[in-house]
Amino acid sequence: MSMENYITYKKNVLGASLWLSERGYFGSYRGSGGNVSVRLNDTETMVITPSSIKYQDISDDDICIVGFDLSAIDARNGLQPSVEAGLHSTIYQNRPDVNAVVHTHQIYGSVFAVLNKEIPALFDEVAFALGPMIEVVPYGLSGSPELANNVAGKLSNNANAYLIQNHGILALGKNLDKAILHAELLEKVAHVYCLALSTGLPVGTIAKSTADLCALIRDQEVKASFKECSRK
Repeated sequence: MSMENYITYKKNVLGASLWLSERGYFGSYRGSGGNVSVRLNDTETMVITPSSIKYQDISDDDICIVGFDLSAIDARNGLQPSVEAGLHSTIYQNRPDVNAVVHTHQIYGSVFAVLNKEIPALFDEVAFALGPMIEVVPYGLSGSPELANNVAGKLSNNANAYLIQNHGILALGKNLDKAILHAELLEKVAHVYCLALSTGLPVGTIAKSTADLCALIRDQEVKASFKECSRK
């Protein structure tokens, strides 16, 4: 792949990161929490944000290119790829339908992460995009193989969003725009669910038949991606 294409990917990752940071999705404007990546087309390579640098201080050149084996292909200015690079790699290797990953510390998603409480299907719009249940990935130390393995253990449900216990959320997408949208949808449903639970009244969910249809569609999309990969 030409350096010009690398630059386009880097610009897209930086732009997405700044958009999320400015809207509070990373939990703190001045911090370096959270991370964003995209898969490089038809390669076992990803473009990912660097570790331990404020998003407002990142340039295009600072965005890292890393192999799925976590070897650094392009890491400049003494920067290291995100400590969660292994987690992103795990997702790409297990889910060929996913071409972008967003990991955030957004407020309402994090509420359910610390409650260790999954979010059910409340709206068909959300369920069709994310899956019929937003499940909780068991806790693992940030950047650890344990956390990456815990995420891997959930990926077979073919969802596009997960809560990470006592940590934050993951949003997956077929492209970067979809991954960001899925982070937005997760925050919407988490916010509504939190407010609904606070009333003490019963919370309604969508019909089981609709939830089952959402699950079927997600399964078909992932299976189609596996078949496409096997033909390459």
